[in-house]
Amino acid sequence: MYENEDPALSPYDLVVVGSANADLVVGVERRPAPGETVLGSDLVVHPGGKGANQAVAAARLGARTALLARVGDDAHGRLLLGSQRDAGVDTGPVLVGGAPTGVALITVDPSGDNSIVVSPGANARLTPQDIRAAAPLFAAARVVSVQLEIPLDTVAETARALAPGTRLVLNPSPPAPLPADVLAACDPLVVNEHEARYILGILGQEAGDTPQEWAGALLGHGPRSVVVTLGAEGALIADSRGGGHVRVPSPKVEAVDTTGAGDAFTAALAWRLGQGEPLAEAAAFAVRVGAAAVTREGAQASYPTAEEVGAP
Repeated sequence: MYENEDPALSPYDLVVVGSANADLVVGVERRPAPGETVLGSDLVVHPGGKGANQAVAAARLGARTALLARVGDDAHGRLLLGSQRDAGVDTGPVLVGGAPTGVALITVDPSGDNSIVVSPGANARLTPQDIRAAAPLFAAARVVSVQLEIPLDTVAETARALAPGTRLVLNPSPPAPLPADVLAACDPLVVNEHEARYILGILGQEAGDTPQEWAGALLGHGPRSVVVTLGAEGALIADSRGGGHVRVPSPKVEAVDTTGAGDAFTAALAWRLGQGEPLAEAAAFAVRVGAAAVTREGAQASYPTAEEVGAP
């Protein structure tokens, strides 16, 4: 089933379980208000999806990466598989068929900010049984990264499938209620302000007004560590094993397109954690990768190599 037939001899630095979408992108002078129509640029199609983005970002940095996802047997699916292979991702675990490939409809304004609507398509057909069937893949992984553009029961099964010593990195995007056992497996839980506030609200807790409060409150619900991404301000980390809260600044750059930058951050963070780096050092590297990604258009096309961000 997998391109690496003996994973025990060639472990993956990172296994990504998640979505693969075709990103349909239109530039606009401003995003429309409710009931309003605005004219945009020509449509551009990019390979995307949070899972596929993370896999490409990690592989481009040099991580030995595999992707477990589902795509349609269609042109968008072939586009996505091709982009993964070009980046060096092991696509053997990718499942094909069952529904059309997922699609993300994206508008980008002149500041680089974006709005996204996702039609899940084949992503919604990635099942817990698919996770159980991929047991050899998880046995070979140092770190597993997952997001929420696939069914929540599939995410929960992924958390249960971890081999001893394997680390789970979870970005709850788009945000949804997380079972207690999934929260407890996160190391780290990676959230932005919106995701932090949503999860704490679902848990019935006041979020507070600062990243430190969000991170501390989230730690109280089970994750072993929490990373709060702060866009141009970098990130804040908190670890249940000690060390308090640490702010990690981002280099100042001119943003062109923020699409997929969070996926680049999470992939870089997961890879460096798998290399044994402390959370603060891994986050410092990840903010450099995320900052580099926003200086170019597109998601996967914007991701830097290790050399471009000065990685050792």
